Amino acid sequence: MEEVLDLYHLPYDPSFPLINMDEQPIQFTKETRMPIPGGPGRPARVDYEYERNGTASVFMFVNALGCWRRTSVRHQRTAKDWAEEIKQLLDEDYHDAVKVRLICDNLNTHKVASLYERYPPNEARRLAKRLEITYTPKHGSWLNIAECELSAMTKQCLDRRIPDMATLMTELAAWEANRNNSQKGIDWRFTTKDARIKLKRLYPEIQ
Repeated sequence: MEEVLDLYHLPYDPSFPLINMDEQPIQFTKETRMPIPGGPGRPARVDYEYERNGTASVFMFVNALGCWRRTSVRHQRTAKDWAEEIKQLLDEDYHDAVKVRLICDNLNTHKVASLYERYPPNEARRLAKRLEITYTPKHGSWLNIAECELSAMTKQCLDRRIPDMATLMTELAAWEANRNNSQKGIDWRFTTKDARIKLKRLYPEIQ
């Protein structure tokens, strides 16, 4: 926990950007009846029934100090999917960075070994050398800033039925562009000092 909190208080360094990442599953739902639009003095009407139409996973990458985020939609969130997202992060999003500091939860796919499952050893090693992973503690994923951004995305963009992958990608692209263009940042105030007071019960007692 303290390692993650200390990273959040490092000054911004474009050569060593601090990136948070997280994932969120999405359930696609289709309307079974055409919604009736609202009018003067009459609210819109939507049938409570819906049709399940598959699932997807949203990958979220956030640079809180750089006021930047990127969303990506995939059918699954396997080790190979994660590896491909990391390659894009390193080779496209931050190709000029010496090393990317990545904060994520300790899901079994979030590891360097996933790069070797997807790419030849020399390519996997090249990517791994530019990646420094710090994991949030078990049951401590609330320390991940990417969760804040996923919450904002859900409230602002996914507060209705999304029928399919194409619709979701279109909605997220518009949301992402608006957030990045308006330079929305994240004001993280919880510090290591705060943790030692508010979470004192979690620290060992030394007699």
